[in-house]
Amino acid sequence: MNGPQPLVLIVDDNPTNIDLLVNTLQGEYRLGIAKKGASALEYAAKYHPDLILLDIMMPEMDGYEVCTRLKENPDTRSIPLIFISGMTETINKTKGFEMGAVDYITKPFHTAEVKARVRTHIALEEMKAQLRSQNTLLEQMVEKKTVEIQEMLHGSICSMAMMVEIRDPYTAGHQQRVAQLACAIAARMGLSARVIEGIRIAGILHDVGKIRIPVSILNRTGRLLDAEMEILKIHPQISFEILKNIPFPWPCAQMVFQHHERLDGSGYPLGLRGNEILLESKILSVADVTEAKSSFRPYRPAQGIEAALAELREHRGILYDADAVDACLELFAGGEFEFEQKQPQPSPFSCLDLQKTINPNLPLAPDR
Repeated sequence: MNGPQPLVLIVDDNPTNIDLLVNTLQGEYRLGIAKKGASALEYAAKYHPDLILLDIMMPEMDGYEVCTRLKENPDTRSIPLIFISGMTETINKTKGFEMGAVDYITKPFHTAEVKARVRTHIALEEMKAQLRSQNTLLEQMVEKKTVEIQEMLHGSICSMAMMVEIRDPYTAGHQQRVAQLACAIAARMGLSARVIEGIRIAGILHDVGKIRIPVSILNRTGRLLDAEMEILKIHPQISFEILKNIPFPWPCAQMVFQHHERLDGSGYPLGLRGNEILLESKILSVADVTEAKSSFRPYRPAQGIEAALAELREHRGILYDADAVDACLELFAGGEFEFEQKQPQPSPFSCLDLQKTINPNLPLAPDR
């Protein structure tokens, strides 16, 4: 046996019984003695024995009361307790077990029986302790592996997002900023941390499908032709196809699939309406529009956050979810949110100047 011998506390007011139990157990165990219930409680709280042998019929405080107080104390409730009593009626034994005792030995007892039962319960507690230790170790290993998997997932997600940004440097950081705002909106709406984490991942990946869109369309300085706009509209579908087989614990593929849908059915690619759209996608839509409207794009200068918020107010409950819009407006009105990453800057000869030089009457291209 490793370490010190197990400590057994004997609680009995009869010196003869105490001597018999000491002679029976000494050599295998360290022994503590208490002749009163109050002394037993103090000893148990101070030394936390591995097992308690407890007589029932004692003056001032009987064994049942001692057991009750031991179980009420968080520091002693887990100590295994064996009643040793001359009361042999079934009702007494049943009461003892109901109070939390692990065993009940009747007097006069046999030394071999006492040894066997004490040894059994000490061994059981040792196995429980080993199991708890193994469980703790397994939990630590699982926690470590979970962190490693989360780090790999985060790295993979960021790499996928970076592929799009490399092809479209004018919107570098857009996906991360959308994710940041979407998470803030979701938190403001009272959604759970688990749901918010799914929204964060979907936000970072919501435009990953643009990897299939020609760079000439992504970086176009003027209004897109109808055919080019139709090509652009496939990017949510491509995002869905890329993500649908990844076993996320959230419906991330569907979130990004629907982030360009609108409440009135005017969105794309499915033309969903109202409650047909995931709440997470509605939140992403509001964050996406806010970031896009306020930021620089190849076909126009940055319009600023006020213009973006005006867009939300104008189409609240029509195109965009009212609760998500309200949460977004509150965040900016209260100074609780601002985009952390710097916006890319246009060149001195801006794309808007080029657009107007080519055709002064050409209207600004819609956000895409």
